[in-house]
Amino acid sequence: MDQGFDTMQIPDGRDVVAPDGSDVRVLLQLRSGGMAHFELGAGRISRAVAHRSVSEIWYILYGQGQMWRRQGRRQETVSLQPGTCVSIPVGTHFQFRAAAGGSLAAVGVTMPPWPGPDEAYEVPGLWPGDRFDTPTGS
Repeated sequence: MDQGFDTMQIPDGRDVVAPDGSDVRVLLQLRSGGMAHFELGAGRISRAVAHRSVSEIWYILYGQGQMWRRQGRRQETVSLQPGTCVSIPVGTHFQFRAAAGGSLAAVGVTMPPWPGPDEAYEVPGLWPGDRFDTPTGS
């Protein structure tokens, strides 16, 4: 079965706010996956969330920050900067934050495509006040 070709430019403004609180610009989607642009403002901390059925791969476009990921007892915090690529397997608890110096932006691929508003659920986060507080320390 053929699927048509799609071409688009990134939208000027956000399409939606993600369950983690980041601004999302929805990009293209196919049956097997979708792509979006995520942005978190300078000094902001996302909500910690996990996904019920999708995995994601993020590629950092600009900005500096950190991402925390946890699966069971295994957890790690990694630095985010342009060129960094991270995976978020289904069920992984994760949280990210942008450095105070500027916004943090990534392009993310979601596999399968994002199914809707009940996909993500909040989990305990690494950073206190995981509702957009200014980060302190690391």
